Amino acid sequence: MTAIDPATGTPSLDGNTALVAASSSGLGKAAATSLAAAGANVVLNGRDEAKLDDAVAAVDAVGPGDVVGHAADLTDGDAVAGLVAATAERFGTIDHLVVNTGDPASGGLHDVTDDDWYHAFDLLVMSAVRLTREAGPYLRDGGGSIVAITSITVRQPVPSLVLSSSVRMAVLGLVKTLSRELAPGVRANAVLPGPVETPALRDIVEDAVERGEYDSYEEGLASYWPDDIPTGSVAQPGELGDVVAFLASPAASYVNGAQLLVDGGIVRAV
Repeated sequence: MTAIDPATGTPSLDGNTALVAASSSGLGKAAATSLAAAGANVVLNGRDEAKLDDAVAAVDAVGPGDVVGHAADLTDGDAVAGLVAATAERFGTIDHLVVNTGDPASGGLHDVTDDDWYHAFDLLVMSAVRLTREAGPYLRDGGGSIVAITSITVRQPVPSLVLSSSVRMAVLGLVKTLSRELAPGVRANAVLPGPVETPALRDIVEDAVERGEYDSYEEGLASYWPDDIPTGSVAQPGELGDVVAFLASPAASYVNGAQLLVDGGIVRAV
C-alpha cells in the first residue's frame, strides 16, 4: 500500500531525490514545490543564479527534505551532464526526473526563422534527450520516474505558437519510447498543461492592462485563452505541480507512457 502523508493527504516521497529542470520559476518551480512537500530531496535548476537562490529558499520552506540549486543552461550538453552528475554526487542517486524548459519563440509559420526552429529543437527536444540519457543509469539503478512537462499545444495546436505546437511533439515521442525502453524499473509520462497563472502570464496580462487593452487584470486574465475553460478559470501553478508529484509517486505505479492533460477540459477531442 502506498504511504500517505497524514498532514497533506498526498503520497509520500520521503527519502527520494528529484531533479527538476528549469525550476527557478513557473511550472518547474511548482513541480519542485509539490515534490518537496511530498518529502523528496529536490535539486532545482535555472540559469540566473540569484533567481535560482530565491527559488531554492522558497521550495526549501515547504518540506522536510534537502533542497539545493544548480545553475545550468539546458541547451549546453556539458552543462546538462554536470547538472545530473552533481545531483547524483550530492544525494547518491536520482529517483525522479522532471523534464522541463522555457518556451520557444511565439509566432506563426511566417513569423519565425530557421534559427528559431533550430533553437526550439535544441531547447525542447535535445534538452530532454540529454537529461534522460544522463539520468537514465541512475534511474534504472534505483527505479523511479520521468515526467516531462510539455503543453496543451501538442493536442490542440495554436496558430501563433507554431514552434511549441510542432516541436514539442518530439518530446512526446521520446517519453513514449522511454516508457518501454526503461521499463519496468522506470516509468515515463508527460503532462500537458493548459493556461496556468504563472509569473510569465501575469507579466503578459499586466503589460496589456498598462497598454489599455483591458480595464483590469481580471478582465485580461479571463480573455487570455480564446476558448472557454469548463472549470471556469486558468490553473494555479500548484495544480500542475501536484499532478507531477502524483505521477512520480507510488500512487501512480501503473501509470506509464501516459500523456495527461491538465487543462480544465479545454481540449474538445475525445
